Amino acid sequence: MSPLAQALPERIATPHLHDDDHDTTPLPGEVYRSLSHGVPAGNDRALARNFLEQQLQQARLLSCDLPDDIADTAAMEAWIGERSVAVGAEYNAYLKQRRDGAPRRYFGSKAHALYFLKHVAPTKLVDGAWLYGVLERWDDPDFRPLIQTYLEELGDGVPDKNHVVLYKKLLASHGCDQWQDVDDTHYVQGAIQLALAYDAERFLPEIIGYNLGYEQLPLHLLITAYELNELGIDPYYFTLHITVDNGGSGHAFKAVQALQQLLPRCGDAAAFLRRVRDGYRLNDLGAGTNSVIAEFDLEAELVRVMAAKSVVGKNMHSDYCRVGGRGINDWLSDPAQIPAMLGELEKAGWIQRGQPADNSRFWRLIQSERAEMFGVFSAYEQQILGDWIATAPGESSAPAARTPSFRARQRALDTLGLHHSPRSGAVRGVIRHHGADGGKDDGEVGELRQLELRVAAMGNKQAAMRLLQSLMTPARHHSAVGLMATRLFRQLID
Repeated sequence: MSPLAQALPERIATPHLHDDDHDTTPLPGEVYRSLSHGVPAGNDRALARNFLEQQLQQARLLSCDLPDDIADTAAMEAWIGERSVAVGAEYNAYLKQRRDGAPRRYFGSKAHALYFLKHVAPTKLVDGAWLYGVLERWDDPDFRPLIQTYLEELGDGVPDKNHVVLYKKLLASHGCDQWQDVDDTHYVQGAIQLALAYDAERFLPEIIGYNLGYEQLPLHLLITAYELNELGIDPYYFTLHITVDNGGSGHAFKAVQALQQLLPRCGDAAAFLRRVRDGYRLNDLGAGTNSVIAEFDLEAELVRVMAAKSVVGKNMHSDYCRVGGRGINDWLSDPAQIPAMLGELEKAGWIQRGQPADNSRFWRLIQSERAEMFGVFSAYEQQILGDWIATAPGESSAPAARTPSFRARQRALDTLGLHHSPRSGAVRGVIRHHGADGGKDDGEVGELRQLELRVAAMGNKQAAMRLLQSLMTPARHHSAVGLMATRLFRQLID
């Protein structure tokens, strides 16, 4: 019998830290990076377990809005139903406010929205990871709801449905793929998910509880999707979660189903349910959607961007590049001088605050036909700078620009025959795309073919499933071979 098969009856006591573990608190970013390359071993596994146990200690101090009797199916179904109704009512109220002229609730500008996408990246890029460890129980019907949820997070191996693939594309399309320098608090949720992924034997009740909380449909998901679309940012990653997390048949429903199916198999129901609640509370640790949105400060983010640029730019300017009586190299020699330098650029007329960015000479150094600083700033950094210029001093955001929504822009492209929607399943317009290999290079095609041959040559199904599981880790499932492994895994369990 596998270790996980024994997890329910044997692992019901709450894990405790060893006395000598209290002195060290693993940093979330350190844990995240140590687990980002695959199944951990040795010190990395101990580091992850220590981190997770300390997070659980913090979680136990938090309130819990689960029903008193989470073992009661009717109570849980009523709880999900009431939450769905409440979220729907709040969202309808939000839509009415917007129709009546209220401004966006979350994002004051496109820069604000991109800041959000970047700072939640550590969590979104391990989406579904907490369930990886349950793949070991692929042949146990009681684990099927959790396994189905993980496979759907992976898009069943279809690239345009795989959540991590979608988010990576979203980041890249807006120049936000350099996110690794975010503060440690933004790594907490991702580190929790990865730690759970690789320790299902020890933390199975907590995984069930975490899954129960994470898969409920929150109001912020609906508003985020709505406002991203308004700002011309593809909301599909978020709208996909709105549909798959529904309480009627989606992940929220499967989360309750998993709890009900696995509960009778534990030896001590009370201890098991306490741990489920602890896992549920883990969702409230670290930076979340609302806190990331609230922390945004446009000028502070611009200063951070400029300070980062100063590291490589402080010796790159000629002596005649002067502002406020000082050379640019001098200004950039100390990142603490960046705010003062921006002020001097404004005084000298290089920056016209409160006007469209195109009116500023400094902006035209970055974006114009003969821009001397072309390529220095990424798309994300340009959005930060452009929105800051357009924002008048003392104002929190620039006047709303007349930008077509993402969906409106896509409809226009479809009409012109210039757009191929990756989610439509068919090409519209006059341009056709061909290629039997789906755009993969020869090496990638060969790797996929080798995987098919290896699986076909396996002596038994158990061995084949172990091989496929090794390619479906949070680190690999979104690669070409991981996506194929997911497709094969789905075929073999159906």
